[in-house]
Amino acid sequence: MPFILNEKKIIVGVTGGIAAYKTAQIVRLLVKQGAEVKVIMTPSAQQFVTPLTLATLSKNPVVTDFFDATNGQWNSHVDLGLWADAFLIAPTTANTLGKLATGTADNLLIATYLAAKCPVFIAPAMDLHMYTHPTTKQNLETLKAHGNLIIDPVAGELASGLEGRGRMEEPENIVRFIQDYFVPKDMLGKKILITAGPTYEKIDPVRYIGNYSSGKMGFALAETCARKGAEVILVCGPVYLKTPYKNIERINVDTAADMHKVVMSRFEHVDGAIMCAAVSDFTPVVRAEQKIKRGKENIFLELTPSIDIAAEVGKVKKPEQFLVGFALETNHEEENAISKMERKNFDFIVLNSLRDPYSGFGVDTNRVTILHRSGMKKEYELKDKVDVADDIVQEINTLLF
Repeated sequence: MPFILNEKKIIVGVTGGIAAYKTAQIVRLLVKQGAEVKVIMTPSAQQFVTPLTLATLSKNPVVTDFFDATNGQWNSHVDLGLWADAFLIAPTTANTLGKLATGTADNLLIATYLAAKCPVFIAPAMDLHMYTHPTTKQNLETLKAHGNLIIDPVAGELASGLEGRGRMEEPENIVRFIQDYFVPKDMLGKKILITAGPTYEKIDPVRYIGNYSSGKMGFALAETCARKGAEVILVCGPVYLKTPYKNIERINVDTAADMHKVVMSRFEHVDGAIMCAAVSDFTPVVRAEQKIKRGKENIFLELTPSIDIAAEVGKVKKPEQFLVGFALETNHEEENAISKMERKNFDFIVLNSLRDPYSGFGVDTNRVTILHRSGMKKEYELKDKVDVADDIVQEINTLLF
């Protein structure tokens, strides 16, 4: 993801729970994203992680009280609250939840919270029975009603040895939650269909024809659109990737025929589609009902071209809809990509090249060229696929607005 948090001023509040050990990683990730971080610790938080650790990672002194008794230096909760672009409290114990909800400003963290004029992110962490207690639920509802953003805990093994919900969300997901808040929601109200991953064309119950597609590029596109507020329909072949956003409807398929059926039933109801799946070009004419046994004789597998989903979508595309395709070429790259764009009625096509060892299937990076119907050409350097997705979505926005 682009550096959404670059130059953002973020306060990280740490309270006295065992999950405080994760806060060090949160601070490190925020700084890595370009944020300026200041840490406030409650007295009990210092029993779980040292101020020195968080000061080193944040590159700023950690504040723990209203004033330093050794020199009388005053830590102004008002100045801190006005300084911040965001305030994250992680972990937030049951005790602190109660104080936040009632405004019990008996420490610097709570006083700063009351003075803050920025969005506040609260990441609860406690034992499952504490989390499900009616008082905790009431406090959370009060804080939500006040406009705070709750990063819900997850289920898992807890410090008590019990299993259940109450475990603080992982640092990477907490940082992503904050990033998502600051992403411009310029696709809000749009519905976008995206295909991703390979298709598997079955030979027999245990074998198939497929390709090396991991689905990473399609999933990065789905997540980028979702972060920007779009409602996403993600039709994906067999992949082992997760969809972390609630506004992504994931539909799993296996074969090209399965994907075609879903896509054609959904396309008329969307603003546009991104055809990123690596659909198998051929499918066996006959599928064996039982496993084909190995023998001494050669066997011959008759293949027929699979249905061209992108071409079928291009035929029914309305003027107000957009359609984006992908091309992975090994020779005459631009010529073949432009021909494909015209034949399939794409608004623009994203050209990948296998000549770059860090681009294409199975890697986290990609180097692409975007070719428009108008003749415009944009070449990009090698980037993480998440950043490539952002570039592609920016081009889609020029079609939508």
